[in-house]
Amino acid sequence: TIDEVADVLTIDDITDHLYTKGVPDPDLLIRTSGEQRLSGFMLWQSVHSEYYFCEAYWPDFRRVDFLRALRDYGQRERRMGK
Repeated sequence: TIDEVADVLTIDDITDHLYTKGVPDPDLLIRTSGEQRLSGFMLWQSVHSEYYFCEAYWPDFRRVDFLRALRDYGQRERRMGK
């Protein structure tokens, strides 16, 4: 039953079956296009990530936009979900 599976399923079981197995979780996710939603992207892996929302669309995303995201990220206090 689903309850039996839930009793034995671990976080590692789920992580081991993701496409990103063995790759570190992202510290920063940059969302372009001004949308302030995640669209289901990397939900498991980004649980402790910081998000940066940028108005530029992806084809127009420039180096300066990336540097702004990094600067913003560097000024944040990481609480890791706390």
